Amino acid sequence: MTAARTVRLGLRENSARFALLVAVTAFVGAMVGLERSTLPLIGRESFHLASSAAVLSFIVAFGLVKALTNLGAGALAQRAGRRRLLVAGWAVALPVPVLIATAPSWGWIVAANVLLGINQGLAWSMTVVMKIDLVGQRRRGLALGLNEAAGYGGVALAAGLSGWLAADFAARDVLVISGGAVAATAFLLSVLFVRDTAAHVALEQAVDHSDSISAPPRLRDAFAQATYRVPALRSCSQAGLVNNLNDGLAWGLVPLFLAAHGAGVGSIGLVAAIYPGVWSLAQIATGHWSDSAGRKPLIAAGMLVQAGALGLLALSDGAVTMATGSAALLGLGTALVYPTLIAAISDAVTPVARAPVVGVYRFWRDMGYALGALIAGAVADALGYGGAIVVVAGLTAASGLWVLFDMPARADISPPQPPAKPHAARPVTVKP
Repeated sequence: MTAARTVRLGLRENSARFALLVAVTAFVGAMVGLERSTLPLIGRESFHLASSAAVLSFIVAFGLVKALTNLGAGALAQRAGRRRLLVAGWAVALPVPVLIATAPSWGWIVAANVLLGINQGLAWSMTVVMKIDLVGQRRRGLALGLNEAAGYGGVALAAGLSGWLAADFAARDVLVISGGAVAATAFLLSVLFVRDTAAHVALEQAVDHSDSISAPPRLRDAFAQATYRVPALRSCSQAGLVNNLNDGLAWGLVPLFLAAHGAGVGSIGLVAAIYPGVWSLAQIATGHWSDSAGRKPLIAAGMLVQAGALGLLALSDGAVTMATGSAALLGLGTALVYPTLIAAISDAVTPVARAPVVGVYRFWRDMGYALGALIAGAVADALGYGGAIVVVAGLTAASGLWVLFDMPARADISPPQPPAKPHAARPVTVKP
């Protein structure tokens, strides 16, 4: 009874803890943002990589490892605890700047991004889930908008500053010094101030879902539900994958595309910052909007807006003004999609199933980084940068149409069919 009286759900009721997690999420985003305007150019200039596929290999490694870490983090969250996984994620980030500073070959840079993928998979997954735990159901979209705004605000700020500093200082030095400061600060914040949210999960489960299964689902059951069995979940998983596929292209290929057309490091940093900057600010409003308008319309529209933005970028011939407009439009489309997808996943499952199912969704979403880098690198080597951008634009439009025709409205979500042997598995409990 004591826990029920002292633990409360809600954004206002947990404002201090929520704000701390927002700050930690901003540091998570900054770790990636530091690479956005510098690392592809370092690959070309410092390591003399001629192939686009070779340059983008660091994104393939990052995406694969982050995806697998998301999957493991979701499965372990209930048993190991959210806070422990968050601290572990920042501990893994501490060697990343050292590896980049001392790298004698591009393979060391790829290895550093393996560690960065683990950091992102653990740290970002746990800050997302912990914020959902704190706020409960009523303002979930707004909470996730604030979360993703902080993360991609960190991406935008770090991308812009690193590009600006790299115009006057060595890009590698900028990346190493800034990365070390970010990782150390976030590690200390997580160790000293973040508290676990297990009691909030237990309260929400007891109050709102007392008649549901109270144990978290097995990973294989969560994986099946979120991948193909439940339309509400599979639509989100595929849209998340394609969204990060085009984000991987923006991260790895757009700097090379602009540089090939004569853009300087400062201009590349501007474009690299505008996209996540618009994305981060707009998703506060779009996340809140999805609480009233519903998740499906925003997700479908956002994917189609992204496709249009990429098409405009392909037609820009690297002109910085047009590329900047395309980046802003891409950011707006992503803002419609990004917080809304996680809110839609959370709507469809009970609190105890949340971490495993969000982990599966984030697995598929971040596989998009690896697939995007592979597709963009291979197509760019064969057809040029513009051809790669057009291909990814087509895939993004197809994803939006998938959501439009496959994803049910919230009122239409229904429980999946039980397995043949209920005693042998614990299926994800999907809310009616």
